[in-house]
Amino acid sequence: MTPATQYSLHLLTLQVIGGSVTVEQGSTAILSCYVIDTNDDLTQITWQRKTREKPHNDNFLTILPREGAQFVNGDDDRFKYIGNFNNKNGTLQLSNVALKDEGRYTCIFTLFPSGNQKTEIPLNLLVPPFTNIKDKLPTLGTGEVLFATCTAAGSKPPAEVRWLTGALGENVRTTTNSTQHNNGTTTTVSSLFGVPMREIDGHQVQCVISGDSLSKEETLPFTIQVYFSPTEVNITVISEDSFECVTEAKPNANFTWSRSGQTLLESSVKVDGAKLQLLSLTSDLNGLYQCEASNTYGSKRGQLYVHVASGACSAAWALLGVLIFLTIVGAAVWYFYTHEDQRHRFRLFWRRVPTNEPAGDSAAQQEHHQMEVSNS
Repeated sequence: MTPATQYSLHLLTLQVIGGSVTVEQGSTAILSCYVIDTNDDLTQITWQRKTREKPHNDNFLTILPREGAQFVNGDDDRFKYIGNFNNKNGTLQLSNVALKDEGRYTCIFTLFPSGNQKTEIPLNLLVPPFTNIKDKLPTLGTGEVLFATCTAAGSKPPAEVRWLTGALGENVRTTTNSTQHNNGTTTTVSSLFGVPMREIDGHQVQCVISGDSLSKEETLPFTIQVYFSPTEVNITVISEDSFECVTEAKPNANFTWSRSGQTLLESSVKVDGAKLQLLSLTSDLNGLYQCEASNTYGSKRGQLYVHVASGACSAAWALLGVLIFLTIVGAAVWYFYTHEDQRHRFRLFWRRVPTNEPAGDSAAQQEHHQMEVSNS
C-alpha cells in the first residue's frame, strides 16, 4: 500500500464530531466539537461564527496548546472553553444565550499532516412568549364588538393561540393574526368577538397557548364582562328616617346625595354612600333631595321629596273640678286624641328621573309616592 493510499484511508476514517444545538433564550448552550480516529498532531483550534449579530463569517476564538483560548476581534466572557486540547476536544460553553447568538458556528482543527478539518454546529433558539389577555371593556349593546384579545408576544417559533368558549358556542367568534419581527420572533393575537348582551355577562372562557417554545400548554382564564351605565335609580325606604339609593351598574355605581337649592347639613342628615338618614324629623328637612348614581359609562338620578308636618297640642288641663263629670271612657278617648296630635307625621314623595331629563319638569310628569309615618 502506497503512502498516498494510506493517507487517503486516514482521511476517510478521521471525523470531526459536532451536532445541532437547540436551547431556550437565556440558558446555556454547549457547542460540542472534537476529533476522533486520528493520531495527527493538533496545532490549533479555531472557532468561527455567522450569526444574527455577525452576518459575515467571523473568527472569534483561537485555542493554542500553550496559550489556551484567546479571543479575536473582542472579548465575550459568555464563551468558555471547556474542552481538552490534548484530547483534540474544542468544546465551548456559551452562557446567557440571546437571539443575537443564533446562527452557525464552525469548529476548525488544524492537524498535521492532514491539514484543516472542520464541522458546522447550528445553534437554534427557543423563545417562550409573553402572554396576556386584555379586556376590551365592551358596553351593553346590540351590535358585535371585541370582547378581549389574547396575545402570545415575541415567541420563536410562533405560538398557537386559541379560545375555548364552552357553552357560548355560536354566540361568539374568534380571529387570529400573526406579526413576524426582525429578530425572528412572532407575535400572535387571537381576538374574541360577540354581541354584548346581559346573557353573556359573567361567562368564563379560556385562552390556550401552545408551541415548541413552551414545555406545556399555558391556559389563561377570562370572564367576559359587559359594562353598562346605571339603570333606573330607585329610592327605597329602610326605616321611617332612612332611605337607600338602588340601581344596577357595571362597574358598581358611586352615589352622591344632594339637596336642591341648599347644602346638606351634617347636623340634620347623615350620608353613607347610597344611604341617607334624616337625623331629626323637623320641617327644616323639607325639600327636594337628589341621589345621583354614576360610573365610568354614565349616570342617572332619582329624587326624593321630603315634607315633615308636625303639631303639638298645647291645650291646658281644665280645673280638676270640671273634669270630674267625664267618664273613664271619655277621658281615655281624649287622652288618645291629644297624644295623636302630638305625633310628627312624615310624608315623603319620590320620583325616578332619567339622566337626560331636562330641568324644570312639571309636577304632572313626576311619579309621586307618599308614605306617612309617626315619630312619637
